[in-house]
Amino acid sequence: MVVTKDTVIGDILDYDMECGQFFLEIGMHCLGCPSARGESIEMACLVHGTDADELVKKINAYLSSKK
Repeated sequence: MVVTKDTVIGDILDYDMECGQFFLEIGMHCLGCPSARGESIEMACLVHGTDADELVKKINAYLSSKK
Protein backbone atom coordinates (compact mmCIF):
# COMPACT_ATOMS: atom_id res chain seq x y z
CA MET A 1 0.00 0.00 0.00
CA VAL A 2 1.19 3.50 -0.84
CA VAL A 3 -0.47 6.26 1.16
CA THR A 4 -1.30 9.73 -0.17
CA LYS A 5 -3.03 12.73 1.40
CA ASP A 6 -6.25 11.44 -0.20
CA THR A 7 -6.02 8.01 1.43
CA VAL A 8 -8.86 7.32 3.86
CA ILE A 9 -7.73 6.71 7.43
CA GLY A 10 -9.94 3.63 7.80
CA ASP A 11 -8.31 2.04 4.75
CA ILE A 12 -4.87 2.57 6.26
CA LEU A 13 -5.90 1.10 9.61
CA ASP A 14 -7.59 -1.86 7.91
CA TYR A 15 -4.36 -2.51 6.01
CA ASP A 16 -2.10 -2.19 9.07
CA MET A 17 -3.43 -1.28 12.52
CA GLU A 18 0.11 -0.44 13.64
CA CYS A 19 -0.19 2.76 11.58
CA GLY A 20 -2.51 4.07 14.27
CA GLN A 21 0.56 5.07 16.28
CA PHE A 22 1.36 7.85 13.80
CA PHE A 23 -2.10 9.35 14.14
CA LEU A 24 -1.96 9.16 17.92
CA GLU A 25 1.46 10.87 17.95
CA ILE A 26 0.00 13.99 16.35
CA GLY A 27 -3.07 14.15 18.56
CA MET A 28 -5.62 12.22 16.50
CA HIS A 29 -7.08 10.17 19.33
CA CYS A 30 -10.46 9.55 17.70
CA LEU A 31 -9.40 6.68 15.44
CA GLY A 32 -12.30 4.45 16.47
CA CYS A 33 -14.87 7.09 15.59
CA PRO A 34 -16.75 6.35 12.34
CA SER A 35 -16.26 9.88 11.03
CA ALA A 36 -12.49 9.75 11.65
CA ARG A 37 -12.18 6.43 9.82
CA GLY A 38 -13.93 7.96 6.81
CA GLU A 39 -11.70 11.04 6.57
CA SER A 40 -8.73 11.41 4.28
CA ILE A 41 -5.35 12.14 5.83
CA GLU A 42 -5.51 15.64 4.39
CA MET A 43 -8.94 16.36 5.92
CA ALA A 44 -7.93 15.01 9.32
CA CYS A 45 -4.66 16.96 9.38
CA LEU A 46 -6.49 20.14 8.43
CA VAL A 47 -8.87 19.71 11.37
CA HIS A 48 -6.01 18.89 13.77
CA GLY A 49 -3.64 21.56 12.48
CA THR A 50 -0.89 19.14 11.48
CA ASP A 51 1.24 18.59 8.37
CA ALA A 52 -0.36 16.01 6.07
CA ASP A 53 2.79 15.64 3.95
CA GLU A 54 4.87 14.76 7.01
CA LEU A 55 2.32 12.19 8.18
CA VAL A 56 2.16 10.60 4.72
CA LYS A 57 5.95 10.40 4.64
CA LYS A 58 6.10 8.69 8.05
CA ILE A 59 3.40 6.16 7.21
CA ASN A 60 4.93 5.28 3.83
CA ALA A 61 8.40 4.88 5.39
CA TYR A 62 6.94 2.58 8.03
CA LEU A 63 5.02 0.49 5.49
CA SER A 64 8.09 0.24 3.23
CA SER A 65 10.20 -1.00 6.11
CA LYS A 66 7.83 -3.93 6.65
CA LYS A 67 8.33 -5.39 3.15
